[in-house]
Amino acid sequence: MPSSKRKVGNVCETIAVKHIVKHGFVVLERNYLRKWGEIDIVAISRNPSELHFIEVKGQVTRENTLIDYLPEENVHSWKKRRLWRAIQTWLAEHSKFEDYDWQVDVMAVFLDLEAKKAKIRWTKNIILSE
Repeated sequence: MPSSKRKVGNVCETIAVKHIVKHGFVVLERNYLRKWGEIDIVAISRNPSELHFIEVKGQVTRENTLIDYLPEENVHSWKKRRLWRAIQTWLAEHSKFEDYDWQVDVMAVFLDLEAKKAKIRWTKNIILSE
């Protein structure tokens, strides 16, 4: 049985997927998992065709709460290393995309469970190196 943290994560990832599809992206894969790393979402933009490896960070909030917390800051160096290894593996397994430009994005999803609303902050093209 999934933990409450995992349940919130699943809801946030589903919201993130709907958001990127609404913005013209095609989702290629969700929850790509290897023992050395995970990618929450792999998507491709249509014009220009560019791969986006998206890390989703969720936070439960309350209505009218000032969102000054930065879940993006929870992508620590060890997570970046694991993400880098997972991306390299994904690219090796999907050779038809090897010549595509790609970037890493962080999508922060703020859930207000009482109001049944979500706010999204999409930080594009983060740098993986320290």
